[in-house]
Amino acid sequence: MTIIATAATESRYQQLLDRFSPVFAKIAEGSREREQNRILPFEQVQWLKDAGFTTLRVPESHGGSPVSHEHLFRLLIELAAADSNVAHLLRSHFSFVETISLQPEDFQDRWFPKVLQGQIFGNAATERGGNALGTTNTKLVQSDGGWVLRGEKYYTTGSIFADWVVVMATAEGVEGRQYAIVDRHAEGVQILDDWDGFGQPLTGTGTAIFNDVAVDPQNIIQRKVASTLEPAFFQLCLLSVLVGIGKAARNEAAGIVSTRTRTFNTGSGALFKDDPQIQELVGRLAANVFAAESIVVTAARELDAALDPELGLEPDAAYLRAELAVQQAHVATPKLILDATSELFDVTGASAVSTSKSLDRFWRNARTVATHNPVAFKARSVGDYFINGTVPTGLNSIGEAKAGK
Repeated sequence: MTIIATAATESRYQQLLDRFSPVFAKIAEGSREREQNRILPFEQVQWLKDAGFTTLRVPESHGGSPVSHEHLFRLLIELAAADSNVAHLLRSHFSFVETISLQPEDFQDRWFPKVLQGQIFGNAATERGGNALGTTNTKLVQSDGGWVLRGEKYYTTGSIFADWVVVMATAEGVEGRQYAIVDRHAEGVQILDDWDGFGQPLTGTGTAIFNDVAVDPQNIIQRKVASTLEPAFFQLCLLSVLVGIGKAARNEAAGIVSTRTRTFNTGSGALFKDDPQIQELVGRLAANVFAAESIVVTAARELDAALDPELGLEPDAAYLRAELAVQQAHVATPKLILDATSELFDVTGASAVSTSKSLDRFWRNARTVATHNPVAFKARSVGDYFINGTVPTGLNSIGEAKAGK
């Protein structure tokens, strides 16, 4: 069963969109120039904090005015259409806000007020290599009666903008992996802007170094992955960014065609905006984006349904509902958006490849986001479920494979 939007939910979403659209429009201004000149969007992140955007999932019981998953992801799509870097860098923040909700009441009492104050969270989970799958080389070590954090991470999206960094680590004698939450500006924390990917260049997805960083024991929590919606939520953030990139590419295509005066002798001779073949190209591009957005919004509704108290799903059933929906969305969405961002160049001529226009940024950014979680593994997982009933496994670890596997 899929939850269908009602007039009331649409009215609520329109109120949210009216509230944040001016901020998104302001962020969109200069987004191309920021990418061209590698200007990190510190100012733009502050605008979102000031507008209360980063507080949107704080529960009412802790002073928030929470929005549904559907509404959050729809808003992230619109933010990504304005600047995909800004939407992407908030992925870790919103994901950790979800994690706070899974913790005991005293933990929630300490951290939700910080979110309401506008403080945001970055991510430091993945290492470049050397760690066995399911483990981490970053360690929590007891020293002088307390805990210190030692290690180096990469792909630390959002951390350079954050107030706090959520670091995945292991501790001797403690089973599994832990989250250590450290002040981004604490002694021993170093965040570098050295991300060298050809897309999403302004997300701060570079190196973080932790050199004997003191960690409050209250700020160490066990990493929980079984029967939670965390992996599905984390992945749906990326899919929302992808759709936003597609919407921006669609708008760019329409804008180019509507003002173009040059044509080819092999065409109809009409202005591009009146040429049926060009109109068809833009229409196909737009349809791809519409399909991708519909898929992602439907998956977001499945997350809401999984946690709906009226349905009363047990944790395992809720996990399956959310994870299966998002994995199917993940198989379908990237190709739709990658095709759309590539087809952008088919609606014009060779002038489209001018570096001054930076039209390649849409494909580069989409390609970068789409690499985060290999589609082949998700397609296999979905197939295995429908053939054999095997419950899908959410992505929760990256590391070295065992020899001989």
